[in-house]
Amino acid sequence: PDKMVRGPRKHLKRLNAPKHWMLDKMGGVFAPRPSTGPHKMRECLPMMIFLRNRLKYALTYDEVKKIVNQRLIKVDGKVRTDKCYPSGFMDVISIEKTAENFRLIYDVKGRFTIHRITSEEAKYKLCKVRKLTVGKKGIPHLSTHDARTIRYPDPLVRVNDTVRVEIATGKISDFIKFESGNVCMITGGHNLGRVGIVTHRERHPGGFDIAHIKDSQGHAFATRLNNVFIIGKGAKPWISLPAGKGVKLSIAEERDRRLAQKAQ
Repeated sequence: PDKMVRGPRKHLKRLNAPKHWMLDKMGGVFAPRPSTGPHKMRECLPMMIFLRNRLKYALTYDEVKKIVNQRLIKVDGKVRTDKCYPSGFMDVISIEKTAENFRLIYDVKGRFTIHRITSEEAKYKLCKVRKLTVGKKGIPHLSTHDARTIRYPDPLVRVNDTVRVEIATGKISDFIKFESGNVCMITGGHNLGRVGIVTHRERHPGGFDIAHIKDSQGHAFATRLNNVFIIGKGAKPWISLPAGKGVKLSIAEERDRRLAQKAQ
């Protein structure tokens, strides 16, 4: 009678699309379903939405196809012609024709912002280490949050550390340990997009480890360890941060700031 479909889903309904894409409810029935790729479907931003809804370089789906097929858009230094390519946290999108570079970073509301970076900063990205394995012939590997596999990493690197990857070569040029006192960005959960210093880590064997974080305003909050992405040694981040610097304001503070801007 009501038989499920075969195979993977090919469509995505507009109302099912992740909230942070900020698609309007009435703007059509469907949303671009991200292709399979390095970032998870709910945690990525398809190329399509970045070019059309964020940068406004295209007005329609069709125009996006025309842009990407001219091989103008690079993600992490590789030309991507897939209009639904799932770019995600820390990816560097470069458009040589306009000499622009962007890094996908969350704002405090948990949405990907249009964060422009210099061509110097576009040469590297930070990756969180997801797992360490030993492959055949005893070669050590590490896997990162963006599905890279890097062989022969520094033996001091552990899971949850952050490595700095040179985009041109794919090699690790430096790494940061997961330690209290380092600055981090939250990549999931309720505090998505907040930036703060790790104060300490609670271990829960068999459960989820909890990290406690304090932001530059002194607000303290806690989140699961796997939502924490270290972005710098000490208080200095290795990447530039978008406006607001990852400090979440309370509703009252936001209102006061708005009124102050109006008054100017």
